[in-house]
Amino acid sequence: MKAFIFDMDGVIIDSEPIHFEVEIGTVKYFGAEITQQQLESYVGMTAPEMWNVIRNEYKLAHPVEEILAYQLENKIKALRASELEPIEGIKEVIEGLKQRQIPVGIASSSSPEFIKEVLLKFGLTEYFDCIVSGEEVPKGKPAPDVYLKAAEQLGVKPEDCVVLEDSSHGVTAAKAAGMKCIGYVNVNSGNQDLSRADLIVSSIRDINLDDLSRM
Repeated sequence: MKAFIFDMDGVIIDSEPIHFEVEIGTVKYFGAEITQQQLESYVGMTAPEMWNVIRNEYKLAHPVEEILAYQLENKIKALRASELEPIEGIKEVIEGLKQRQIPVGIASSSSPEFIKEVLLKFGLTEYFDCIVSGEEVPKGKPAPDVYLKAAEQLGVKPEDCVVLEDSSHGVTAAKAAGMKCIGYVNVNSGNQDLSRADLIVSSIRDINLDDLSRM
């Protein structure tokens, strides 16, 4: 392992409940109904890709750009008002990696604006050597683009990277990039298939960095 790349939502912060709540409200605002269970299949996708599918499937009349602007504004409001803290154990993992001088990055499907808000809220910006949004590459997860871009920015080969993910789309993306992947079972991320991950943990505290260095 020469670099470690984090997904963000559901891995660094337990933000999927915010996403689900705002997405359900957004669909309702634009004239349709959707459940959390239905939304779970989109976890890990970028917002533009997800809302293009939902707009067509639920026959929403408004343009995707308007839907995206509405949901992003409301997600940022919800994040700022929330009492969320980083997921237990995640700061220790990040600090342990920095102590070992292992470069760390974020490869998230969230928008650049939302990633920035999260990192500012928790004072984590300075910890990361690169930050890549799935909206900044040609294809979002489950395509490998966002992870390949992160590896490029970190200056390491994809096969030398370990990824931490909580979604089936994210695990698929990491493996498609040729990276090792830890699947984190986050109950708030819904029903996610992590079976392709090289290691599955139910607590971030179960991640042993010394063992990972031999992956």
